[in-house]
Amino acid sequence: MAEDFKSIFEREYTWIEGYMRNVRRFGKRRAMYFPETKESWTYTELNTEVNKLANAFMRDGVKKGDAVMYQLLNCPVFVFAYVAAHKLHAVNCPANYRLSPGEVAMNIDDSKPVVMFFEAEQADDIRQAIDMAEYKPKTLIMIDPYDLNAKNDWSVSYNEYISGASEDEPVLDYELNIYDETTRLYTSGTTGRQKGVPLTSINEVLSSHDVMIHFPMNHTDKTMNTTPWFHRGGLHCAGPCPTLYAGGSLYIMRKFHPDKCLEYVEKFGITFVIGVPTVLEALADSQDKDGRDLSSLRGIVTMGSALERAACIRYQKTLTPNIFNGYGTTETFWNTFLRPFDLPEFAGTAGGSCVDDEVRVVKVFDDRRAEPDELARKNGIEVGEVIIKSPAKSPYVYYNNEEETERKYYKDYIYTNDLATWDENNYVTIVGRKDDMIISSGENIYPTQVEEVLNSHPKVKDCIVTSAPDKIRGELVTAYVVKDDDSLTYEELEKFCKESPMIANYKRPRYYRFVSELPFNATGKKLHYKAKQMAREDLKNGFLYRV
Repeated sequence: MAEDFKSIFEREYTWIEGYMRNVRRFGKRRAMYFPETKESWTYTELNTEVNKLANAFMRDGVKKGDAVMYQLLNCPVFVFAYVAAHKLHAVNCPANYRLSPGEVAMNIDDSKPVVMFFEAEQADDIRQAIDMAEYKPKTLIMIDPYDLNAKNDWSVSYNEYISGASEDEPVLDYELNIYDETTRLYTSGTTGRQKGVPLTSINEVLSSHDVMIHFPMNHTDKTMNTTPWFHRGGLHCAGPCPTLYAGGSLYIMRKFHPDKCLEYVEKFGITFVIGVPTVLEALADSQDKDGRDLSSLRGIVTMGSALERAACIRYQKTLTPNIFNGYGTTETFWNTFLRPFDLPEFAGTAGGSCVDDEVRVVKVFDDRRAEPDELARKNGIEVGEVIIKSPAKSPYVYYNNEEETERKYYKDYIYTNDLATWDENNYVTIVGRKDDMIISSGENIYPTQVEEVLNSHPKVKDCIVTSAPDKIRGELVTAYVVKDDDSLTYEELEKFCKESPMIANYKRPRYYRFVSELPFNATGKKLHYKAKQMAREDLKNGFLYRV
């Protein structure tokens, strides 16, 4: 009996089977809508399109375990690729479209995708990335969501790729299993190399369940995510993963615009909108101006940073009383959650643990990692490191990166490097990062990668990169530079970073200051926390140069 259950459970409880249940029971219901082109798909129509792509993948030699990489903004083809890869248990690999060619090349060499989709507007960068990569994808597909026949002389169009492919369910000569890897997300690494987070089908099922529990979400919901789907929060928080698993309707916002977002909420009766805190601020400004009917909203969910009390009160008054805030990591999805009944009393905190997670704050030691039971005091004062146990949503491993796996995972917990306090209610308040990571507009930026690029400039002797506070983006990358040539200018550095293939444009410094020396400790290690203090004071005193 137990073996029968185990066999059926492992074979049938996959994400794609959950999606197929909705195709069978909600075939005539709208699954997806793209407002920019006014295209709509029922679950039956979406499945037909997905089958054509899945069969085209098989024709191209894609099988279980092979990577399918797509560097796309939110668009219908993103959804087609995501679901089609699930049909075969190929590995979805949605990549950050803001990465530099050098960074894209590293991801290509790491995952070795058989097929790669890319945006037409990014063709030059992708061509450079392909040239830099040692591994070459078998097929390159250029996507213009407004013209699926678009291609160039070294890629094929989407319509060309699926031409002649069957609309029937793909016939596999292997079984699917809940423990098969189905999605691989890349997240920033301390060395500049992105870390691959391999998610299994059961990770994606239980991530969907987490959303369905905590919103809650069901088949009557209409969702719109204003953030890119290549993020864990984009894909798994009211993105294609939970919405299509729950049987809801997915409304695609390709690029965020506050007026358009609220127009769609009013026009289509959107029930859940997802964004970062800066999105909520823009939405509140737009609503003050236009006064849309937002009565359909069951919630606005935000992630990436805490909500300040005053801002939270404004959003609840202006947008909807149902404001949610989640905290987590790419490796573990979200793991604490603030719900409307927590607000505004607990605004500013990251909330308490989600249903299937355990979040702790442990002591920080100079010479060793804390054990999971060496807890910081629950007084809201002592600062410790956040650790997370998330057996349902985390793979507990990095793809092709044993060293990072050993460094981050320990005794069933992931050690996040986030610094926080917590209180008697186990509510966590994030105060900073152990590893000095910068978070600007929701994007993770590591100083060492930016320093490496700046130090490659022939006129730079040394530098240290940190952040200065910014009301809109949270933090702005700030560089202190020691000249090796007195003729060096801020403008030269700005041009150098913009043109470098080894750093994404959003990671380049926005503030500079030339200095004669950098802050080091006695052993010669750069003191990033000192630099951060300097940047805060220098910004206040007008000493930083804005490029």
